[in-house]
Amino acid sequence: MSSARRWGVLVTVATGLLLITLDNSILYTALPTLVQDLGATSSESLWILNAYPVVMAGLLLGAGTLGDRVGHRRMFLIGLVVFGAASLAAAFSTTPETLIAARAVLAVGAAAMMPATLALVRLTFDDERERNVAVGVWGSMAVVGIALGPIVSGLLLTHFWWGSVFLVNVPVVVVALAATMALAPSNDADPSKKWDLLSSIYALLALVGLVIAIKEVAKIGGSTSTVIVAIGAAAVGSVLFVRRQARLPYPLLVFGIFRNTAFLAGTLAAGFAMFTIGGVQLVTTQRFQQVAQFSPLEAGTLVAALALGSLPTSILAGAIVHRTGLLPMISGGLALSFIGVVAAAVTFEGNLAVFAVTLVVIGMGLGATMAVASSAIISNVPANRAGMASSVEEVSYEFGNLTAVALLGSLVTAIFTSSIRIPDGADPVAGASIDSARTVATENPGISDELTRAAGTAYDSGYSTVMIVVAVTLALAAAGTGVLLRRHGPGSSLVTAH
Repeated sequence: MSSARRWGVLVTVATGLLLITLDNSILYTALPTLVQDLGATSSESLWILNAYPVVMAGLLLGAGTLGDRVGHRRMFLIGLVVFGAASLAAAFSTTPETLIAARAVLAVGAAAMMPATLALVRLTFDDERERNVAVGVWGSMAVVGIALGPIVSGLLLTHFWWGSVFLVNVPVVVVALAATMALAPSNDADPSKKWDLLSSIYALLALVGLVIAIKEVAKIGGSTSTVIVAIGAAAVGSVLFVRRQARLPYPLLVFGIFRNTAFLAGTLAAGFAMFTIGGVQLVTTQRFQQVAQFSPLEAGTLVAALALGSLPTSILAGAIVHRTGLLPMISGGLALSFIGVVAAAVTFEGNLAVFAVTLVVIGMGLGATMAVASSAIISNVPANRAGMASSVEEVSYEFGNLTAVALLGSLVTAIFTSSIRIPDGADPVAGASIDSARTVATENPGISDELTRAAGTAYDSGYSTVMIVVAVTLALAAAGTGVLLRRHGPGSSLVTAH
C-alpha cells in the first residue's frame, strides 16, 4: 500500500473516532435547549445524555471480537451507516423517548466503529515507527473530539435548532463512507474465528449493570434498591462471562493478555486519562458558565485548551517512543498532567490566561500518555487479536469518562449543597444546586447579589476539591503505571510479548 493511501486511511478512521467522541460531549451545551423544546423530565434528560455511553460501553467488547471475525473494514462501514441513520433520527426527534432511543442506536453504530478504527491502523501500518506516529494521531482525536463538542454545539446553537448537533454528523459520515471504500485495506475477515453472541450478552449485562450502579451511588438521593439490582446484574453477568470464556475455543476476551505489563499499563493509563479529561472538562465548563458568566461557546473555547496541548505531544510521543520506551511517555505524561491540574486548582480564580496555560499543560501530558498507551495496547497483541485489544482500550476510555462525570459531577454538587450560606429570607431550594440558586436570585432582587456571591463561593469550593481529587488520582496513576513499566524505559522494545 502506498504511503499516501496509508495516511488517507488514518485520516478516515480518525474522522470516525472524532465523530464518536464528539457525540460524548456535544450535548453538554445543547441539553438545556432540547430539554425545554421536548419537555423532557429530569430523568429523561439524564438518559438523553447517558444512553449513548452506557450502551456503547456494554457493546464494545463484543463489537471488537466480531470485527476480528467479519473484518474490521466491514464493521467500520456498517458502523458508519448505523451512526448516520441514527443521527438523522435524533435530529428530528419529537419526543424525549424517541431521542433516547436514537441515542442508543447511535451507540450501536459507535460501538461497531470504534474498535475497527484502531484495528485498521494496526493492519494498515506495518512499520513500527510509522504505526506509532499513526496511533499518536489516532489517540489525539479522543481528546480533540471531547474538547470540541461544546464548541461545535455552541456554534450550531447560535444559528440553528438543537437538532443540528446531530445533523452535522451526516455529511461527515457520507464522506467517510466513500473514503473507506476507496482507501481502506481489503476486508480482513476470518470466518474460522467464532463469535459468541451469548458472551456479548453477558458482557453487556455486566458492564451496563456496573455503569448504572456507579451512577446511582454517585447521585444525591440515589435509590438503594436500584444499586442492589444493578450490582447483582453486574456480578451475575461477570461470573457468567468469565465462566463461558474459559470453555470457548475462541473467547470474546483472552484474560491472559493482561499478564503483559505493557498492555495492562496502557489500558489503565487510557482509563485514567479519560477520567481526567471528562472530569476537568465537565466541572470547568460548568464553573465558568455558572460563576464567571461565560457563554456556552466561551466556556467550550476555554476547555479546548486541553486539545491544543494534546495534539502536538500525541504526535511527538508516537514519533519518539521507540527511543524513549514506554515509561517516560505514559507515566511521565500522567505526572505532567498532575502538575497542570495542581496549577489549575490554584489559578482558576485569577488570571484567565494563566489558567488557560494550565489546561494546555494538562493536555500536553494526556496527549503523550494516550498516544503511547494506544501503541502499548495495540502493539502487544498479535494482529488477529487487534479488535479484542482495541475493544479493551475503548471500554477503558468509556469507563474513565463515565466515572468522572458520575462521581465528580456529584461531588461538586454535594460540596456546593453542604457549604453554601443561604441569606436570610431566601428559599431553601437555593441550596440544592447552583442552577437553583441562580433561579432564586433572579426571583428575589433584594438578595440577588448576596445569594449569587454565596453560590459562586460554594461552587468554587467544590471545584477546588474536584481538582484535588483529580490530581491525587493522576499521582496514583503515574506511580502505578511506573511500577508496571519499570522495565520499559529507554532502549526497551515496545512489543514485549504476544
